[in-house]
Amino acid sequence: MRYPTHCIATCFLAGLLATTSAHAEARLSDDPTERWELDFETGVLWKVGGGATPLNYVVLPQLLTLRTPAVMRWPLGGGDLVMRSRFSLLIEPIIEGPESHYIGASASGILEWWDHERTRALFFSSGGGLGGMDSRGRDVVGAQGQDLNFNWFIYAGARFRGGERWSASAGLYFQHISNTGLDEINPGLNSLGPMLSFGWRF
Repeated sequence: MRYPTHCIATCFLAGLLATTSAHAEARLSDDPTERWELDFETGVLWKVGGGATPLNYVVLPQLLTLRTPAVMRWPLGGGDLVMRSRFSLLIEPIIEGPESHYIGASASGILEWWDHERTRALFFSSGGGLGGMDSRGRDVVGAQGQDLNFNWFIYAGARFRGGERWSASAGLYFQHISNTGLDEINPGLNSLGPMLSFGWRF
């Protein structure tokens, strides 16, 4: 049985269109900026100057961070600049200093530049929140004055996509903790150090 030429051409074009559409959908679903991501972030922060406490502190931040899909997007430099939202649970043992821990939460936007292949990204984030610690300011000069303290951070680094579901990043993290003057004892703590993270997309 012979098929008309136009029938063969129509079937070929339909198959090509279906394949192209499926490939585009697969690429879109594989775009990390279109997915939620849960990150485990860990690092070490050392006290830095800037008018805060004169005491030496070393803090080990352990962050569980949820990042949303992109809420804004702009093409830039052969890739995309995207804005996402970032929400973190902070569990921070203090291994040097009068207090022993800081536990809190923070929220912010995170600006990411992704290359066209979606394999690498640069990121910048700044935000804050609040939390609690076992303050020792009544006993130790230079320690924090009350348990309720606010936090503010700046975080910048690079992210590398290792597979369809996971990524890793390295960056530099600055954190400020203080009670914003709610207590007469308010030396505050500025700390800075490297952070590493492992993320899982869903």
